[in-house]
Amino acid sequence: MTTHGGDERAPLIGFKHHLRAEVVPGDAVYLMSEHGVTAVREPHLAALAPLLDGTRDLATLLSEAGPAVPPAQAARLIGQLTHRGLLDRRPRQAAAGNPDPADSAARAYWELAGGARPEQADALRITVCGDLDDAPLREACRTAGIAAVEPGGGPARLDLLACADYLDPRLRAFDAERRADGRPWLLTKLCGTTLWIGPVFRPGSGACWNCLAHRLRGHRQGETPVRLRHGGDLLPVPQAALAVTVGLGARIAALECAKWLAGRRSAEQDCVVTLDTLTLTSRSHRLTRRPQCPDCGDSSLMARQNARPVVLTRRRCAVRSGGGHRALSAQAVLDRYGHLLSPVTGVVKEIRRDPRGPELLNVYRAGHNLALGSRHMSELRDSLRQESSGKGRTPLDAQVGALCEAVERISGRWQGDEARVRGSLRSLGPDAVHPGSCQLWDERQFAGRARSNAGGHPFHQVADPFDPDAELDWSPVWSLTRERQLLFPTALLYYDVPDRPGRRMVRADSNGCAAGGTLEDAALQGLLELVERDAVALWWYNRTRQPGIDLAAAGDPWTAEVCRAHAELGRTVWALDLTSDLGVPVVAALSRRTDRAPEDIVFGFGAHPDPAVALSRALSEMNQLLPPVLGARPDGTGYGCADPAALRWWRTATHAAMPYLAADPDVPARAPLDHGYSPATDLLEELRNLRRTLEQRGLEVCILDQTRPDLGLPVVRTLVPGLRHFWPRFAPGRLFDVPVSLGRLPSPTPYDELNPIPLFV
Repeated sequence: MTTHGGDERAPLIGFKHHLRAEVVPGDAVYLMSEHGVTAVREPHLAALAPLLDGTRDLATLLSEAGPAVPPAQAARLIGQLTHRGLLDRRPRQAAAGNPDPADSAARAYWELAGGARPEQADALRITVCGDLDDAPLREACRTAGIAAVEPGGGPARLDLLACADYLDPRLRAFDAERRADGRPWLLTKLCGTTLWIGPVFRPGSGACWNCLAHRLRGHRQGETPVRLRHGGDLLPVPQAALAVTVGLGARIAALECAKWLAGRRSAEQDCVVTLDTLTLTSRSHRLTRRPQCPDCGDSSLMARQNARPVVLTRRRCAVRSGGGHRALSAQAVLDRYGHLLSPVTGVVKEIRRDPRGPELLNVYRAGHNLALGSRHMSELRDSLRQESSGKGRTPLDAQVGALCEAVERISGRWQGDEARVRGSLRSLGPDAVHPGSCQLWDERQFAGRARSNAGGHPFHQVADPFDPDAELDWSPVWSLTRERQLLFPTALLYYDVPDRPGRRMVRADSNGCAAGGTLEDAALQGLLELVERDAVALWWYNRTRQPGIDLAAAGDPWTAEVCRAHAELGRTVWALDLTSDLGVPVVAALSRRTDRAPEDIVFGFGAHPDPAVALSRALSEMNQLLPPVLGARPDGTGYGCADPAALRWWRTATHAAMPYLAADPDVPARAPLDHGYSPATDLLEELRNLRRTLEQRGLEVCILDQTRPDLGLPVVRTLVPGLRHFWPRFAPGRLFDVPVSLGRLPSPTPYDELNPIPLFV
């Protein structure tokens, strides 16, 4: 290549290395690259373009372009093309002699990468965690044109660390060192069939290793029983690797380092990129900083949130559908919080449709249900609620429901940064609330707990009697009724709260917990769940006959389609009105086989001020519980669930033998409009109406904001001491009194005559 005259110190000007210029006379100059084609239509450019081959400086270009292109016009074009990023200026010595194709290709790559070519300088330090071999990384970095700092050498601009497991506890100390010296570092895993590269941790900006580790631990709950048996230590698994896969991972990691050192900054550098070497598919998993991270954030955020009053504001009902009244549509919630879905950096691995049964069921699942904590995971493995799941009239509603339920359960899990005080019920005085007002065990249940707990369902384990002098943790909960903070046992509010070994006086469950697009959404749904389960308990354990609901009178095409879909499966659907003294419509929807025994009865419940929504919710939940029975055979095998309580119910429960499951024949069937619902103007009004109803019955309404700062999706736990759970909790109170006051029974059901079949969902 020969340069064309001019000042020996002046740079040469030409189209960038990744562009090929082709002139189409009378049309345009086409600049072609692997990313596409740019057509430039400018007067005189066709004459100037052949000269922009990188062998001429500005003076030479202006001289050789004339007289076809006036100097002023040529200068203007060169300025415009430079401003558009189509030209570059090269040192004259770079164009001397014969061009090196590899060098030209490398320059083209860095142009497309948007960074300067990394200099051959000691800029990278390579570290391996454990007994890994660093040779593949060093060779890959050498090939990428990066010189690595030798162990014990001078400073580096970037660290590259390879490990066998991103949860290796030694990484926390390495991260702390980098945050202390301010040097960025890139993490990679080269072993396994799936390679992991990234992110680039940047001290003082973005997430730290502990932010990532928090997410990863949440996805590896299945290891918990084994790790607990080994003292909580990380248990390595056999490494799977080929020289070619290790080399591939090393080269990708070296490329990422080269791009960082070249000055490229992009959103991908905040991601963990996974490459499946079996399928050659890759995914980017974006990591975001946890504001409450104890290593890089403010660990007091959650406690300060707990200590503040819960302030509810007006929220217009933007959506009124069969799923309820919401301030945000399902699509808006998914758009805002969909980033929480990732098997690496998200809090929910995935949401998948349950393939059993017709699509109309709209059942989606979102991984393990953490509501009873990791200590009970083995007990829950066969339960109907072993996974968080979503339901709805549409697939989108069900997917968002699954996401919200999973985040609700994750947000309710004890993380150690919650507000709490240590003390006893007696020492803390009137602000402390006895957990018995919420747990509602009867003294006879305490007395017989050893027998009932032995081999019993994990949902129905009776706690130890509460000791008012026992020292334990208590957390603040805002009383909407009294407008001040009360104290409840922390173990009643969060899952997996540590306690003294062998003591089990209090345990949290998910009753009254909800997530929603806004705090008001979540609070309304949480209170409605408490109302629903209270009404279900009054009906179920007293076995009262309830009015039926005329499904045809609902005038809803979706309801009719649900009935048809069940009929095609050899089933019939009916519904009962369970509305209690609280006046909020509560519906039970049921479905049973009619073509053979067993009847495989499934049910679902729903509550809402709008009776049509209550019916829709009940039918959706009934659909949600249907898939496990669809594969059942007449001999009682083939169920998709191994929960003994559920299996016993499906195999033995019959419509004829349990009259309380059927509509009361002496009362006309009701239509949804019989309740006379008047729509509220916004969610806060609906909340206030519901709160007023509860308080008129002498009940107190409390709310705990469990929204996690790093997740953002509003989550609440609502508590109304005195309302019944639909699990068997037989203390005196509403369970015995309300059926009599409503005229359902002439006198309270004797304790020994309560329904012996506990609800198992």
